[in-house]
Amino acid sequence: MAVPMLHPRDLAGCEHRLALDVAHPDLVRDRPQPPDVARRTEAAGRHRDRVRDLLASMHTDQPGAFVVIDPGPTPQRAEATLAACAAGAEWIWNATLPTDRAAGRRGHSELLVRVDGGYLPVIVVNHRVSYPAKTRRDLAGEPTVFRTSPLWGWVPTPDPYRVGRNHRRDQLRLAQLTHMLLDAGLAAADDEEQLRAGVIGLDADCIVVHRMQPLLDDYRTVFERRQAIAAGRLVTTPRRIGECRSCVWWGRCGPELAERRDISLVAAGNQADALAEIGLTTIDQLAHHRGPAPVNWPGNVAFDDAIVNAIAWLTDTPLIRRHERPQVARADVEVDVDMESFGEDGAYLWGTLLTDNVDPDRPVVYRAFATWDPLPTRDEARSFAEFWRWLMAERRQAHEAGKTFAAYCYSQQAENRWLLGSADRFAGAPGIPRRKEVEAFIGSAEWVDIYEAVGTNFICPQGKGLKKIAPVAGFTWRDAEAGGAASMDWYRAAVGIGDAVLDLTQRDRLLEYNEDDVQATKVLREWMDSADVLRLPTAAELLAFRGADDADVVDSAENDSPATDPAATAGSGAVDSDAQDSDARDSDAGDAAVTGSVVPDSEAGGAQRVEERAAADEGQRAE
Repeated sequence: MAVPMLHPRDLAGCEHRLALDVAHPDLVRDRPQPPDVARRTEAAGRHRDRVRDLLASMHTDQPGAFVVIDPGPTPQRAEATLAACAAGAEWIWNATLPTDRAAGRRGHSELLVRVDGGYLPVIVVNHRVSYPAKTRRDLAGEPTVFRTSPLWGWVPTPDPYRVGRNHRRDQLRLAQLTHMLLDAGLAAADDEEQLRAGVIGLDADCIVVHRMQPLLDDYRTVFERRQAIAAGRLVTTPRRIGECRSCVWWGRCGPELAERRDISLVAAGNQADALAEIGLTTIDQLAHHRGPAPVNWPGNVAFDDAIVNAIAWLTDTPLIRRHERPQVARADVEVDVDMESFGEDGAYLWGTLLTDNVDPDRPVVYRAFATWDPLPTRDEARSFAEFWRWLMAERRQAHEAGKTFAAYCYSQQAENRWLLGSADRFAGAPGIPRRKEVEAFIGSAEWVDIYEAVGTNFICPQGKGLKKIAPVAGFTWRDAEAGGAASMDWYRAAVGIGDAVLDLTQRDRLLEYNEDDVQATKVLREWMDSADVLRLPTAAELLAFRGADDADVVDSAENDSPATDPAATAGSGAVDSDAQDSDARDSDAGDAAVTGSVVPDSEAGGAQRVEERAAADEGQRAE
């Protein structure tokens, strides 16, 4: 029997997806990429191209040192890579290693770097792999010294000015590539303790160095297990995890999970594991549970919230009050703010909606501050400076008139990132505030995150995303396709990026979408502060569900199954805070959002935790 071939991308994420992919290769080959995956793939490709050009420019004075392997079939690229290695090329871009059919490994590395007569892999990813340290670190007391290398050469050096951010997928990919180099006799060392590899991240300002020996030990365990799954020796069953939301197999797994009322539909991976330990594997069992929390229940989650989520699933309840009277900060002058960005290239639009609650004659007005020059562009500085100048002027005028003031956003993580980033990137340009000024504002009580207010006041079984919560408050977007992912395509057409045909009507569409987002935040805030919100049940009321007659409950659940598509509750996975890919305005991640796990059936040896998937790592998911 042929050994299953595994690519590094097969080593992380959902095990059941791997089993389905292997069992149905024709469906995998013929299916189109989901739009969001296609966008991430394109963004990752643009990033790799920029890094390639940057690195090549550093070696123009060394003819033959930087070799680019031409695109083509895998065998052709592998042959060219081996030829470059034999010729002693210092840097080999787009390297493809020969497929190891005996071991079942295949893979490619953006770079192979020659060191000590052999080669080590350096991969290029579209997410951050290090951050600036807040203060210079004393590396003397650290058991493992964090090292980086400059882009122009392999010179690993202790780096007290950065903090590393490890990504599981990066590590597994580096380990597989290192193993292939070892097996091919091309590695830079035979002693695994001496083996190193590198990652160039989103900022492309250094190579983050990895020691491979500890990673190889973990990799071999993972590889053996994944081989068993691909060969059919280890049977898997579906379980809802973070990546389900964008998985092509969800149309198959979702109904199966709903039919058996699987507990993973309402409980996160580690929550579901803890519940399974006390025999709770279905939503109905959890909804009727009256005992204490499991011993291994995660301390950052209230156990009653999990029970409420289960009851909400059975009763099709979209939102539950945590408290008798929800609280949200209000002000005389309120400004709703929403930012639109295009990947990592910049923020092209700052939309605002001003409401003066003490001056009924002052109209509620939407104002947009935009640049339609394709990002990245210096004109972004102008639009941001105009936005900031206007916002601070309204704030100052409110104070001078003796009025209270507050600006609102939905998930400040995204807005704060671009507020601070714009102050840094455009420092010194006309109208650009100093970073300390921005920090003072976003740290004040006058910058209010409605997303956080929603989490404080409500349990959200279907997710806390604005597009999930605002409709409960009565708001509807004018564009049925409105969403962060769709807006990426609209922006491409609005400015004519790449192969997109310039379509100026898409600018109006983006402005309408942005205006609806700030209107939604306003409607949601005012609803939270109104008597209408009291129509929602409280958590205490739903917990009383457990006191109902069991027969009535079962009959009600069987005849009134949730109208919500179970996919709508699929969590968004682990949040990558640097990339803001978990955009809360569109995220389906609920209070039961998970990071990823799969439970093989009893024939495969019972429940086993597997590695987490960083769902926000768009570069790695695009590999």
